[in-house]
Amino acid sequence: MPVARERATPGDGAKPLMMQAFVGRFGNILTSALAGFAAFVFTLSAFLMLRDFSQQVLASFTIGMFALTVVWVAYEKPNSGQARATAALIDRLLAVRSGDLSSQTPPVVRREMPALAAAVDGLFEQVRSTLDDVSAMALYDSVTSLPNRSHFRREADRMLKARKEGERLALLFIDLDGFKEVNDNLGHAQGDQVLCMVANRLRGVARAESRPGSETQPLLARLAGDEFTMLFPHIRDSAEAERVARAALGALNQPYETVGQALDMGASIGVAMCPRHDTDLTGLMKAADIAMYRAKANGRAQLSMYRPEFATAFENKGLVERELREALACNQFELAFQPQLCARTGEVRAGEALIRWRHPSGDLRSAKNFIQVAEESSVIVSIGDWVVDSVAAALKRWHDAGHEQRLSFNIGARHFNRPDFFSRLRTAMQRAGAPIGLLELELNEAMAMKSGPATLTELAALRREGATIALDNFGVGLSNLGQLRHVPLDRIKLDSSLTQDIDTSEMSRTVVTALIHLIHGLGCEVVGEKVERQEQLDVLRAVGCDSVQGHYLARPMNEAEFIVWVAGERRQRRIA
Repeated sequence: MPVARERATPGDGAKPLMMQAFVGRFGNILTSALAGFAAFVFTLSAFLMLRDFSQQVLASFTIGMFALTVVWVAYEKPNSGQARATAALIDRLLAVRSGDLSSQTPPVVRREMPALAAAVDGLFEQVRSTLDDVSAMALYDSVTSLPNRSHFRREADRMLKARKEGERLALLFIDLDGFKEVNDNLGHAQGDQVLCMVANRLRGVARAESRPGSETQPLLARLAGDEFTMLFPHIRDSAEAERVARAALGALNQPYETVGQALDMGASIGVAMCPRHDTDLTGLMKAADIAMYRAKANGRAQLSMYRPEFATAFENKGLVERELREALACNQFELAFQPQLCARTGEVRAGEALIRWRHPSGDLRSAKNFIQVAEESSVIVSIGDWVVDSVAAALKRWHDAGHEQRLSFNIGARHFNRPDFFSRLRTAMQRAGAPIGLLELELNEAMAMKSGPATLTELAALRREGATIALDNFGVGLSNLGQLRHVPLDRIKLDSSLTQDIDTSEMSRTVVTALIHLIHGLGCEVVGEKVERQEQLDVLRAVGCDSVQGHYLARPMNEAEFIVWVAGERRQRRIA
């Protein structure tokens, strides 16, 4: 890292140089004056003493040569040392073109112009220091002091090219799980501290796997953001590569202590082998990256060894993502609406807006076929904006037609975590002229549990404006009841895994009954989802469930069908 150096104050060397120049100039003037006086005396004496013309000419020639010699001594001889010093200094400066920044100024410069020599040496020292700082900035990450991407690629390429026949290397691609939430909730300063902790833990793994005396040691780098990579030489087989990756995973999955609290933030790791998966660094990094995404898809905080079939799935994912962007541009999305009914009376309580994709192939795809790909890319934000605008427009139409059913929709985590989500939501409702009192937001458990104070304040403000908040998929094991007390909620929707066998399992009925009492104790209504049979409906009604929805009651339908369905009386017959 750069070290602060004492810098000379501007003008520190100016006075000695000026004094030296003044003394030299004064000496030259004095010598010239004496030489001129001597020439005058000799000339006058010659003309007074010599009468013969030839003698006068010879004397004049002799006196002239003497005067020239004196002038040369006065002007040229005192300056010859400085001239040589100046020439030597010019040669030294020109040597910079060939990259010479380390040689000292020539001795003649230090002897004839010591102050100037010191100034030039100081200048070159500052230039060398600046270049060292620039080199460090270009090759190392400023937060963790680890090699950066360009440095890693250069060193990794060298290691791969130096690989001997039969030698194996393992490349680990590491992506932190939940680091964005750390930055959002604690700020970037604390986020940088966490990154330094991650770097130190990975350094410990690299040291543990180093081979004393070997010329090639494990290479560790921070690529960007929360992405790290490690290249391990001398790997015997895939089993050893997996062991090393598990050591890194175990180190990263330990809690992080910062600002007086423990953070549970793990990592997902993808592993690729050289030469098994590729011998080129670009190919290895792509393989390890694909394996890392498979680890995330498998639940995060895991590792995955690359397999060729992963590449096909990854390419398909990329294709779907491109198609989703095209679907937005070509208006291929539409909303379907599923009624939510009172479990006791059959009255329509609300409708849930569900996104559908009318694919160019002709089939209508539900969210489960594409929403995960959207969530893993930035396209989910654009899709979320489309859903908000479409829900606002539907609410406006319903309100104008005299339909006052509440309309709910699910929010994607990446969409919800945007700093401007709430302002964009309000703007969309105001632009459409839709009543915010008929709007209901559905959060999943993970989003609710990770909501910071600022988000909770925004949710509470939205409720005061008339909107309602629902918690979706409750009961999958992500809720902290202590945290749940602070989330402003109106309804909690039971996950379908709790209710799917409620009519056949005594244990399921006991669990659901207990949860319903708990939810009522929190002051919230209970919604049972994915009701598929009359028997499920009967039990949910008996144990106190407030509202229900599912294919047994009504399948999702387009807007026109939904309005007709709500206006009819079929729902009364179906729920009786």
